[in-house]
Amino acid sequence: MKQIVFFIAVLLFVGCKKDAEGESITITSNELKETVAYLSSNELQGRRTGSDGIDKAATYIEDQFNSYGVVPYFESFRSQFAIDSLNAFNVVGYLEGKDETLKNEFIIIGAHYDHIGFGRPVANDSIANGANDNATGTAAVLAMAKYFAAKKNNKRSIMFALFTAEEMGLLGSKHLAETLKAKNLDLYTLINFEMVGVPLKDLDYTAFVTGYELSNMGEKMNAYLNQENYFGASEVSKKYQLFRRSDNYPFYSEFKVPSHTISSCDLTNFDYYHHVDDEIEEMDFEFMATLINQTIPAVERMANSETKEIQMNANEG
Repeated sequence: MKQIVFFIAVLLFVGCKKDAEGESITITSNELKETVAYLSSNELQGRRTGSDGIDKAATYIEDQFNSYGVVPYFESFRSQFAIDSLNAFNVVGYLEGKDETLKNEFIIIGAHYDHIGFGRPVANDSIANGANDNATGTAAVLAMAKYFAAKKNNKRSIMFALFTAEEMGLLGSKHLAETLKAKNLDLYTLINFEMVGVPLKDLDYTAFVTGYELSNMGEKMNAYLNQENYFGASEVSKKYQLFRRSDNYPFYSEFKVPSHTISSCDLTNFDYYHHVDDEIEEMDFEFMATLINQTIPAVERMANSETKEIQMNANEG
């Protein structure tokens, strides 16, 4: 009985952080569900780049940033660019670091917030709502923005980037990576969230890090959490070249720093990729909340370590 009580106490300690005023901060399944519910609602019509739906999604993200106290990195939250005749925009927020030196180094936490719009009709439903892909990743970024804005303890600066036009070939992340490279941004590392709404099946890790072998990020995150294999390397991810197919890749290409995607969907455990049945009912929000709450302390360590402990592996980068 004593062992059970001790185990519960450890869980409560890990799951409940304190903000600057000493209030506990835990990301809940309900708040994640609320975000995913709106972003994957029929009102947003599948969030295709250039649509009214993605404009509404961007406004929602801006409103959340404002409510947290996250400020725009550029003149406004929307970093606009053209894709042929389409008006496209990433949504980029920012928390300046608290250390006078380390604040010049940046961590980017990102996800794409667009989806494909409409898909092959099923039972008269043609809206591809994109709950897992990638309303869940967007919700993860917003949850982390809320957490770090409340904690106010990040020594390094943190940028929260929601990318458009991922479904058109990583165009939003490519635009932001090129823009920041031209500004000579000192990018420490990037963590991208992609499809984190369903658990993996029959594996000994909870989520995978794409391109795991290219840097020590996965290994260090496990060490930060004092867990041997919370984040793992996915053979299915390698097979489908997911490192190159997600929004981490343009930052790796431009900066040659550790830039990886965290995901719990390797395309074998979810039947509705780019399908109209990628709906909120398929999501496991308790799993998602646990994953985000477990990831936060590792990111916190990255934001506050005295040196850049996350590094490319030898002969990489």
